Amino acid sequence: MNTMNNCIICPRKCGADRQKSKGLCGAGSKVIVAKACLHKWEEPCISYKNGAGTVFFSGCSLHCCFCQNNRISNELFGKEISDRQLADIFLRLQDTGADNIDLVTPTHFVPNIINALDMAKHRLIIPVVYNSSGYELTDTITMLKGYIDVYLPDLKYYSPEVSARYSSAPDYFARASAAILAMKEQTGPPLFNDEGGLVRGTVIRHMVLPTHRHDSMKIIEWIAGNFSADEILVSIMNQYTPFDFLSDEYKELHRRVTKMEYNSVANRAAELGLNGFTQQKSSASDEYVPDFDLSGI
Repeated sequence: MNTMNNCIICPRKCGADRQKSKGLCGAGSKVIVAKACLHKWEEPCISYKNGAGTVFFSGCSLHCCFCQNNRISNELFGKEISDRQLADIFLRLQDTGADNIDLVTPTHFVPNIINALDMAKHRLIIPVVYNSSGYELTDTITMLKGYIDVYLPDLKYYSPEVSARYSSAPDYFARASAAILAMKEQTGPPLFNDEGGLVRGTVIRHMVLPTHRHDSMKIIEWIAGNFSADEILVSIMNQYTPFDFLSDEYKELHRRVTKMEYNSVANRAAELGLNGFTQQKSSASDEYVPDFDLSGI
């Protein structure tokens, strides 16, 4: 299914003819990649041995004002490649021992990714991870059925006012929650290999933001109200870092998350019996932002 001529891949539904110009995601019809490498800093069940075979795509349909990958999501740093080259990257990562193929911010390139996976599927034997902002159309998730083994979506915001302020997307929670329900329906409950690696399932990520712990707790409560503890994993992230590019318009975000803020969210998840992962405060550092140097492309 090619939607590039009148692009409606993401909830923005900008309708751009990406064969001729760029969509609101910043991309045309060709894949743009900033780095492909073994990445050891995903959740333990994702990068459990040698590291996830991570492909960082440039551009984004959400454009959060605080994005730690701003250089590629908003500034579009990266290299254009063909779908054939993308398939070759998948296979090279597998050959270097990648635990899986980890597609980071892939939404706006779903048709290309499907094409590349079709080219590589005769040799690709490791799981494919769809690592996204969560801002998805259920129709796009349906397109991915049979291609994705593990979904790793963010669930960033509950409040439409908060998502409108930071991502110009008042419909974020409505879209993301529906997409996550569809993701879990595809994958079923978590399935692990003998080494503790996740080979099938859905992991919901949530990054706690400064001053917004109550919004975070509403997200945790929604997850607990819609999934049993054995149906889904939850990763509560403590890595928010205020970068220099963040506008003074967002003064409330010009600090790290406090121990009280983070622990109140993590404790609520524990109270509700959710399974998954938490992060140390040391993860809130720009040292964890990859060096986007076009390596592996």
